[in-house]
Amino acid sequence: MPERISTVLERPRPVRRPAAIGLPLGLLKTARPRQWVKNVLVVAAPAAAGELFSRHALVQVAIVFALFTAAASAVYLINDARDADADRAHPTKCRRPVAAGQVPVPVAYAVGGLLAVLAPVAATVLCTPLTAALLAAYVGMQLAYCVSLKHVLVVDLTIVTTGFLMRAMIGGLALEIPLSRWFLITTGFGALFMVSAKRYSEAVQMSASSEKLGATRALLTEYTTGYLRFVWQLAAGVAVLAYCLWAMEEGGTANGSLLPWRQLSMAAFILAILRYAVFADRGTAGEPEDVVLRDRALAVIGLVWLAMYGLAVADW
Repeated sequence: MPERISTVLERPRPVRRPAAIGLPLGLLKTARPRQWVKNVLVVAAPAAAGELFSRHALVQVAIVFALFTAAASAVYLINDARDADADRAHPTKCRRPVAAGQVPVPVAYAVGGLLAVLAPVAATVLCTPLTAALLAAYVGMQLAYCVSLKHVLVVDLTIVTTGFLMRAMIGGLALEIPLSRWFLITTGFGALFMVSAKRYSEAVQMSASSEKLGATRALLTEYTTGYLRFVWQLAAGVAVLAYCLWAMEEGGTANGSLLPWRQLSMAAFILAILRYAVFADRGTAGEPEDVVLRDRALAVIGLVWLAMYGLAVADW
C-alpha cells in the first residue's frame, strides 16, 4: 500500500497554463516581438539628416515606431489567421499560436482588424497627414499581400521590399524632412537584397523536398534558385552604387570636419554587403535581424559604419 501511494505521488501532473494567461501571451507571440526590430528603420531618415536629437523629434519618432509596430502586428495576426492550415504543415511554423490552437482564428482576425484600423486613425491625430496616409497605405498593401499578392511572382518581393522602404520613409515624413533620392534608392535596393537573399535561402534549404516546399510556401516552387540568386546579386550591386553616389554628393570634407567620414563610410557599407552575401551564398540568410545578431563580424562592421556616418552628420 505505501508503495502505491509513493508511486502516485512521484508522478507529476501536467501543469496547464490558464486560458486567461495563454491567450494574451499567444497574441503577443503572434505579433512577432522579434520582428519589431525592423521598425527601428523609422529613425533612418531623421538620423541621416541630423534631426534626431531634439525633444520634438524623439517624441515623434517614438510615436511613429509604436504606430508602425501596431500596424505590422495587425498584419501578422491576420496573416497567421489566414495561413493557419498551411502553417500546420510547416516544421516550425506549426508552433505558431494560431496554427497550434492557442489563439482562435476569429480572435486573431478581430484583434488584427482592430489594430489595422486604430494605427492609421491614431496617426491622423498624433502625426502629419502624410504620415497617416503612408501608414494606411502600408496596412492596405500588406493586407492585399496576405490575401493574394504573395502568390504573384516578383510582386511578392516588391511588396515586402516596399514595406521596409516605408519604414525608412515614415520617420522623415513625420518630421517633414526632405528625403534624398539616393537615400531612398539605397534603402529600397538594400531591402530587396535582404528579402531576395532570404527567399533564396528558403528555396535552397527546402529544395530537397518539393512536396514540403509546395505546402509551406507555394510560390517558392515557381522561383528558381538561379533567378533568386540573380535578384539578390543585382540588388546588392545597385545598393552599393546608390550608397556611393549618396556619400559622394557632399564631395570632399564637409563643413571643415576632420576627415571625409561620409565618403569613408562607403568602405564599411561595402564590407557589410559582402559579409551578408556570404550567408546569402550559403543559403543561410534567414531573417535579417537574426543574421546581423548572430554574426559578430557583421555586427562590428555595422557599428563601425554607424560611427562613421554619425561623425559625418555631426561634422567632426
